[in-house]
Amino acid sequence: MPASYLWLIPLLPFAGFLINGTLGRRLPRPLVSAVALIPTFLSACIWMWLWFTMKAAGAPESIHSVVTLFGNSWISISGFHADFAFTVDHLTLIMLGVVTCVGFLIHLYSVGYMAHEDGYWRFFAYLNLFMFFMLVLVLSANFLLLFVGWEGVGLASYLLIGFYFKKDSAANAGKKAFIVNRIGDFGFLLAMFLLVAHFGSLDFATIFNTVSQHPEWQGGFLTAIALLLVVGATGKSAQIPLYVWLPDAMEGPTPVSALIHAATMVTAGIYMVARTHTIFDRSPYALGVVAIIGAATALFAACIGMVQHDIKRVLAYSTISQLGYMFLACGVGAYAAGIFHLLTHAFFKALLFLAAGSVIHALSGEQDMRNMGGLRKRIPVTFWTMTMGVLAISGIPGWSGFFSKDEILYRAFISNNPIGKLLWLVGVVTAGMTSFYMFRLWFKTFFGEPRYEEHPSLHNQGAAAQLHSGTHEVMAAGHDEGQIAHPHSVHESPWTMLGPLVILAFLSFAGGWVGIASIFGGHDEIGRFLDPVFSAGTAGTGFQAEYSHATELILTAISVLAAAIGFFIAYALYYKKPGTAASYARRFPALYRLVENKFYVDEIYQAVIVTPLLVFSRLFLATLVDGGLVNGSGFTAGATARGLGSLARRIQSGNIRSYAGWLALGAAAVIAVMIFGHSLWLH
Repeated sequence: MPASYLWLIPLLPFAGFLINGTLGRRLPRPLVSAVALIPTFLSACIWMWLWFTMKAAGAPESIHSVVTLFGNSWISISGFHADFAFTVDHLTLIMLGVVTCVGFLIHLYSVGYMAHEDGYWRFFAYLNLFMFFMLVLVLSANFLLLFVGWEGVGLASYLLIGFYFKKDSAANAGKKAFIVNRIGDFGFLLAMFLLVAHFGSLDFATIFNTVSQHPEWQGGFLTAIALLLVVGATGKSAQIPLYVWLPDAMEGPTPVSALIHAATMVTAGIYMVARTHTIFDRSPYALGVVAIIGAATALFAACIGMVQHDIKRVLAYSTISQLGYMFLACGVGAYAAGIFHLLTHAFFKALLFLAAGSVIHALSGEQDMRNMGGLRKRIPVTFWTMTMGVLAISGIPGWSGFFSKDEILYRAFISNNPIGKLLWLVGVVTAGMTSFYMFRLWFKTFFGEPRYEEHPSLHNQGAAAQLHSGTHEVMAAGHDEGQIAHPHSVHESPWTMLGPLVILAFLSFAGGWVGIASIFGGHDEIGRFLDPVFSAGTAGTGFQAEYSHATELILTAISVLAAAIGFFIAYALYYKKPGTAASYARRFPALYRLVENKFYVDEIYQAVIVTPLLVFSRLFLATLVDGGLVNGSGFTAGATARGLGSLARRIQSGNIRSYAGWLALGAAAVIAVMIFGHSLWLH
């Protein structure tokens, strides 16, 4: 039975983490690479074997659980029972493919990108640990085990984002990601407490079957549970208001950004909402909240992405915006469309981040697009592969992102949501903005006159060690805009980096063909594949049926027109007349500064939340509680002990007559207590 080998998929990366984490410091780099890559590759192979075996045997059942550890008694307390169990169904198979295959390509890319970095073994140990926890999250058969993976990816992200821990910005970014996600996790915990209170279990099958057997359950405690789950999802998947950690996550090495943004952590919230759709389907209010959060986040992040200058930061806000599309899909009940976009997004966003890493590698750590330009002929493989990613995310017909994004927009338009048409309009506007900022990145990076300084190659190993971002980001940080110190000439990346780019470029183009809608001659294979998962337990969440194929074609034409408008505006501002955008910025300085500074959300959070908490902690907790109560009680106890010790010390004088006197005094005291105590007792 293929499902019986599920436990090997997360265990193999964990073995790689243990080996590199304990012995990696003493191992040569090729062996560290092998220890990290082979387990990840084997996990991907097991997934492929599982996929083809289950496909050949027909559609798998909705839930297959395998208890892998601790028998049937992992946790059993006062009637509450939880198994250490993994599950596999249609949704799990897709998520496993994304995590293992894209994760392996990012591991392979990292071998070239991190070749000259200190802490090479530590990086791959953390990377394997990240894979382990994400696979546990995807495979879990209950909320408790899912929460273990949920917290684990939070820990691993903290370690990877803060990999360059000697840089304050990286250390602070890691702490920011960790703390913001704990806020969301608190909501997730409360949801789990409510689930135990109402169902007496955290097992998926038990909870979903119980809900399905009670069609009269609508809203109420199910809404409370769903909204608390949304709090957790907004933290992990970087949605309003807990999105602020994700842009700073770019402080980690570029492969970390690709892993977090494309294949693992940020998709966890989307996966959790889709997995628990049975609960959300019973709460139109909660679904409405999800849809509104998704649409607002998609539009808001796209606005910020249009004016960012750091190439990785543009992609970071792009990720937030694309995750908003997935939230929007789930909010209108189009869970399959959301997972479809999750799949295509994993391909093109991994490609875009890794291609950006190749650009940064070529320019020795430079990330500011104002210091790029003219790279199209210098790094042609990177250019063409990144072009595929730009076309995919922009929704150009034929590329993967077009099919998944168009499906979300169509489902929003025909949904039963009262504001479905408005949500569709927001999605279309966001699609145009996405096309604009991605082609802006494309033109500024690869076209026009070079805006970088090129220096001859340096052949000593000390200079070569500065090729990558971890070292050179510190070097470049001290230079004024437009003045960079490159230690060597612009160069194409090694094939350990380019190979994954080529594979991901192909997937970014063809990966969406599995979900081609019928109006384009397809059969929506991914929707059919996921139907057994999302058709179970539904209660009234559906779509209006009066819309024809002609309407769908018109909606598609509108979304393509939005993407075309975004392209032509970027073409006019950054290729045809490159100085035009700067003149508009000078014409509207207040508006430009507002958007460039990300609407000052971080500053507002700092002033309204962080600073008052710090003041409260320092004045009340640190001064009064810690300094007064804790330290005061400790000082009092110590002073009392010293005083009693000083008195007792006088008894031990070494004088025999003194001892005899103390003995007589003690005997008299004992006799007095016996006499007077006995008399008091008689009375």
